[in-house]
Amino acid sequence: MVTEILSQLDGLIASIQTNLYVDVVQPVLFHTHLMDYDEDIYDALYWVIVAVFEIVVTYAVLRPLEALRPIERWSDRKSVRADVWYTWIAKLGIVNMLFFVFLQPFFNHLETWMQVHNVWNVNLDEMWPGVTDQPVVSFLLYLVALDFAGYWYHRWQHRFGVWWELHAVHHSQRQMSLWNDDRNHFVDDVIQAAFLAALALLIGVQPGQFVVLVAISNGLQSVQHVNARLRYGWMLERLIVSPTFHRRHHAMEYGHTGTAYGCNFGVLLPWWDMLFKTASWDRSVEPTGITDQLAGAAGPGRAYGEGVWAQQWLALERIYVRVRRAVRRAPATEAA
Repeated sequence: MVTEILSQLDGLIASIQTNLYVDVVQPVLFHTHLMDYDEDIYDALYWVIVAVFEIVVTYAVLRPLEALRPIERWSDRKSVRADVWYTWIAKLGIVNMLFFVFLQPFFNHLETWMQVHNVWNVNLDEMWPGVTDQPVVSFLLYLVALDFAGYWYHRWQHRFGVWWELHAVHHSQRQMSLWNDDRNHFVDDVIQAAFLAALALLIGVQPGQFVVLVAISNGLQSVQHVNARLRYGWMLERLIVSPTFHRRHHAMEYGHTGTAYGCNFGVLLPWWDMLFKTASWDRSVEPTGITDQLAGAAGPGRAYGEGVWAQQWLALERIYVRVRRAVRRAPATEAA
């Protein structure tokens, strides 16, 4: 049933892709003398169509919930505008697609080399012939494997100072909403895209499956950031990351700047937080953001930028300051 639905959806998207390419894109490429890029652009259209469909559906479902059952009410939604831009930039999936395309030849070569030298190949769908090679089973295997990797990637973002300054762009939003998920530094996006695309190729994920995996992950993470009261219940909340569970991760001093670098790092599944003792089930509604944004004795609080480019640039400035301080401390430590 699921396989049939996915197949029909894939066919619909492929049909739109072909018609859009033939009627709109190809004439433009021809008149601008860019036909050398026709195959790459045709492939990219699939990602674009999926992204637009996903954004429209997500907004249609989640925005009414935010209006009807908000956790917080804001008189000024200006700070959310940048997140809308982030969403369109990120969900088009161009970065993910490029890494997947360019890494594919390398991993094909690596796979051939492993077969010639009788080295074990990491293809999850071949673990149990007749079972794991079933489309639904292999898809779920890939989902769990990539989510496990995503959990550790997320923890590393909080553990290492320079990396945290990039990830802080995401946490600096104090008005959480359905748009908040894609508010990230572009350098971090590139690193994450390379990491996940390389891992996906290594474990045997097919390009078509990778598109669906990315789309599902993006959609569920938008739900996690929604500014709406959604109760998953005790059981469901332990099967999939809920907005309540993830909001705790964004809470000042609790989720990411508190003891042991925070809690609730799970991307889609809370299992890894439960396994590695980083889960917090506290439902208290706390202010979100980063502590040094607050006004205090030292001044009005650190600015993380209002617009996309200001946020990107300020993160690089913070990295520069952090590295410079580390370099200055190094001679003093050696002298001691």
